[in-house]
Amino acid sequence: MSILSGFVSLGPWGWLTAAAVLLIAEIVVPGIFLLWLGIAALLVGLISFLVDWGWQLQLIAFAVFSVVAIPLWRRLARETPTDRPFLNRRLEALVGRVFTLEKPIVDGAGTITVDDTVWRVTGPDAPAGSRVTVAAVDGVTIRVERAERPEG
Repeated sequence: MSILSGFVSLGPWGWLTAAAVLLIAEIVVPGIFLLWLGIAALLVGLISFLVDWGWQLQLIAFAVFSVVAIPLWRRLARETPTDRPFLNRRLEALVGRVFTLEKPIVDGAGTITVDDTVWRVTGPDAPAGSRVTVAAVDGVTIRVERAERPEG
């Protein structure tokens, strides 16, 4: 029964306190999810200063604001262009680049060095010194093809 009495007496300051707690929790444990719940609580608190409504309507408004805000954010986040599209998929940024094999590819497996890291590659057998183009990335394995020889 104490939880119910807490909702009944929540009022605008209670919602603003809940909003502050949720927003601080978002700062401590970032994930974008608590941000929208905090904003929903903030909206209910601000509206509660203007409108005298029961706790039932306050909870319904909080639920509606939360349910609307989260999918809206996901949609906006998907559409936001980024200047670093490969930030969490760095190997995919190698597709199309050409490298020289330091060691041969034998039986379809070999390695290449990219900057200061050695990566496992799969592709057609090729001797050391051959030029290969990164065709695709499969997990942490790079698939290569023989590079086209420039005409001329």
